[in-house]
Amino acid sequence: MRSLIALGVVVLLWLAGLLVFADRVIDSTPAIEPDDPADAIVVLTGASDLRLKEGMRLLERRKGQRLFISGVNREVTRPQLQNVTEGSRRLYECCVDLGYEAENTVGNAREIADWARGHDFYDLIVVTSDYHMPRALLELKADMPDAHFIPYPVATPELDARDWWKSRKGQRLIVLEYSKYLAILGRDAILSVSHAFGDKGETPKPGSEATDSASLSASAAS
Repeated sequence: MRSLIALGVVVLLWLAGLLVFADRVIDSTPAIEPDDPADAIVVLTGASDLRLKEGMRLLERRKGQRLFISGVNREVTRPQLQNVTEGSRRLYECCVDLGYEAENTVGNAREIADWARGHDFYDLIVVTSDYHMPRALLELKADMPDAHFIPYPVATPELDARDWWKSRKGQRLIVLEYSKYLAILGRDAILSVSHAFGDKGETPKPGSEATDSASLSASAAS
């Protein structure tokens, strides 16, 4: 009986968290454009080209010095991508950088972190899909804990966020993304505990320094 009660509590907590997550996605769009410009704008590529178009629009409105697009397909050329963004060619050629290494959200975060640190950018506007934003921010913060991220979520055309539970596609998308989000939270919690209680380095044994010095002297003599 106790096991059933415990299982029921876990299920209820999971469902409550799912509803909170879904509400967060629903309320995230339309995104509010930041008043003050950031150092740069970063876009995580995905199924929707709206991410690219919104990122370019923010650059044209001078909301960042540069735009970085992470996770670009290796077969896509710069001119092809410029057509997709529907932005100014002059601005695209001078101020847009492309990343071809990332294949998933973890890769996006690492690629963005490397690029941002290389330009000394620590105030970033993040553009990705509404349902993807919570997990993307977790990954970015894990790789750049010293940075400030401004979320700019983009509505997903194929997802009716307010009625996600009415369609199989909506249910699958929200539940899957929520599960991935929980997995990242769990990973970060385990890493935090590991860092707090993990080995911080062995204390040298008494006399070890003298022994090491003697060994070095002997080696030098021979």
